[in-house]
Amino acid sequence: MPELPEVQALAEFLDARTTGHRVVAADVAAIAALKTFDPPVSALVGREVRGVGRHGKWLDLTVGPDGDALHLLFHLSRGGWVRWSDQAPTTPVRPRMGGSSRGAALALRVRLDDGAGFDLTEAGTRKRLAVHVVRDPQEVEQVATLGVDPLSDAFTPEALAALMQARNQQVKGLLRDQRAIAGIGNAYSDEILHVARVSPFKLTRSFTPDEVAALHDAVVTTLRDAVAASSGKPAKELKDAKRAGMRVHGRTGEACPVCGDVVREVSFADRSLQYCATCQTDGQVLADRRMSRLLK
Repeated sequence: MPELPEVQALAEFLDARTTGHRVVAADVAAIAALKTFDPPVSALVGREVRGVGRHGKWLDLTVGPDGDALHLLFHLSRGGWVRWSDQAPTTPVRPRMGGSSRGAALALRVRLDDGAGFDLTEAGTRKRLAVHVVRDPQEVEQVATLGVDPLSDAFTPEALAALMQARNQQVKGLLRDQRAIAGIGNAYSDEILHVARVSPFKLTRSFTPDEVAALHDAVVTTLRDAVAASSGKPAKELKDAKRAGMRVHGRTGEACPVCGDVVREVSFADRSLQYCATCQTDGQVLADRRMSRLLK
């Protein structure tokens, strides 16, 4: 799943290639991916792209003039992606109601006046890609309820401390909660906690002020470094760049780059987390189930 650094890079990539160009076609292939009906997708056609931005993990393509702008908002979820073409296909797009194909299936195609364009695709059998056409991004509940952006000035150590005190929960859960902190998912929460040398199961109200400060620094530096590493890369290279930059996430059984201990995994029903016991849990191994605690 693309997270804040990759979504930021995709926003910059699309912004540089679409701004100032007029939309000449916007065709839906996966009906289930489209979550709105008014305005229709066809209302995008004929409008000039004003820019592409980001709200957490959501991409926002703005078209049309001030006072009459529309927003093509989309969330790529786990299997979605953006495929750019300097010469977009002009063959008709055939809408489909569903499908269980594991391969990357077309969901939406947008073509511009210079012949270029992009496809939104989604791989896997669980189709969760979401596309909205709205007049205001705040019309989408998941955007309106987003928490603080961790790369904004509003994300201070004090703001993080307040979030950690609001409810006593496992710190990894807080980092992944989009209503608290926008843009961090499973992968970067693993990376942040490794940098901060904190167990993913540590309860938020147990943090000392120094530990909160260290976690805040780990969030900001990890994400800024990942954004810098992703910036300027074409969309097709971002997935590989993300994997290459991971220290512990997705590296079960490999050596920790800090201490050399083996990277371990905790598996859940639909995901897993990775961590280093030496760096993060004082050498204790976490049991491999969601409700387990540190082995005594």
